[in-house]
Amino acid sequence: MSSNIIAIVGRPNVGKSTLFNRLIGQRKAIMDNVSGVTRDRSYGHGEWCGKFFTVIDTGGYVHGSDDIFESEINRQVELAMNEADVILFMVDVDAGLTGLDEEFANVLRRTKKPVYVVANKADNNARMHQMGEFYAMGVGEEIYPISSQSGSGTGELLDEVVKHFKDEGIEDPDAGIPKIAVLGRPNAGKSSFVNLLLGEERNIVTDIAGTTRDAIHSRYNAFGKEFIIVDTAGLRRKSKVSEDIEFYSVMRAIRALEDADVCIVMLDATRGIEAQDVNIITLAEKNRKGIVILVNKWDLVEKETNTTKEFEEEILSRIAPIKYVPVVFTSVLTKQRIHKAVEKAMEVYDNKTQKIPTSKLNDLLLPDIERYPPPAIKGKFVKIKYVTQLPTHNPTFAFFCNLPQYIKEPYMRYLENRMREHFGFEGVPIKLIFRKK
Repeated sequence: MSSNIIAIVGRPNVGKSTLFNRLIGQRKAIMDNVSGVTRDRSYGHGEWCGKFFTVIDTGGYVHGSDDIFESEINRQVELAMNEADVILFMVDVDAGLTGLDEEFANVLRRTKKPVYVVANKADNNARMHQMGEFYAMGVGEEIYPISSQSGSGTGELLDEVVKHFKDEGIEDPDAGIPKIAVLGRPNAGKSSFVNLLLGEERNIVTDIAGTTRDAIHSRYNAFGKEFIIVDTAGLRRKSKVSEDIEFYSVMRAIRALEDADVCIVMLDATRGIEAQDVNIITLAEKNRKGIVILVNKWDLVEKETNTTKEFEEEILSRIAPIKYVPVVFTSVLTKQRIHKAVEKAMEVYDNKTQKIPTSKLNDLLLPDIERYPPPAIKGKFVKIKYVTQLPTHNPTFAFFCNLPQYIKEPYMRYLENRMREHFGFEGVPIKLIFRKK
């Protein structure tokens, strides 16, 4: 994690996520008028006056509520404050000073880090005058009136905040680092898996489906490589998505899939592969992502001699014609084969980014083509002269031939199978295109 870290804290529904989105310049955190939408801490990157910084959005601090997430959210807030260089304590001018604000002010007085009281919704003169009551909390030297919705006042606030940053920071600490997205249906164990890898309670875990809402990015080092691992909200069928918050959670999860290099699709072994799991795998394939299937809760399945093999065959038959995806059986609870899953995801990333020399491609593939040439159509013979890999983000190969329009689907599959046999590409969709030579 880079230096220059700002944490936005405060009670629920004061506009923390709106300010977070404004500071990073994109709609990354989910915003809703419902209290307690944000639960886990979320990271983004911003820039002001040539200084680059990381912003942490946190869940709303609460005390003595019926919310079963209360203690976990408060813990995430504390972790964010420990990590930060500067703390923005957000209050709501419209609602005025509340008991919860005063209680949280007591928590903030214990920190030695710079704290700025940010009075949100101060978007007219009358409201500006109301903010004086927040001085009674005795936190911070000055109160900064802003409107996180319109952005007014945020410039003056950032002018002060960046004075605490000794260096310029890093523009995008995540640039060029492979991204692994952990996807699946609700309650498959995605957050538990990510927490176990990171060795910290990065994401809140409960038995309630839909606990994770935003897509949560974390840095991870293993086997001498660095990755960003993204925990996402559980994906359910559209007809089952009943509220706006869940709709936006699903959209964030799909965007995480689109941004990822490799997707770990997590299945619940006790439920087997379901229609929505097949949809997620198909979506990842359509977006040409590396794919690893992770069967979690394997410890809860009664085993017979061929159980693993049969389960794997069932998965591959359900996702056909996608045959190239590795399947790893794990248990987050017993920590069984957890690192094997990450190791496999890294292998898939390497497969996805491998570049094969043209000479090697031709040496191995042309004899296969000679042995089994494309079938003649209308008495015309197709001659494939040579093959080369194109400089694209995903593995794409161009076959140069005299009659590209006569290459049909079955022969394309034959060539793809030969390529996978020679060069691996486990877990990676490959694209073959045919050009006239």
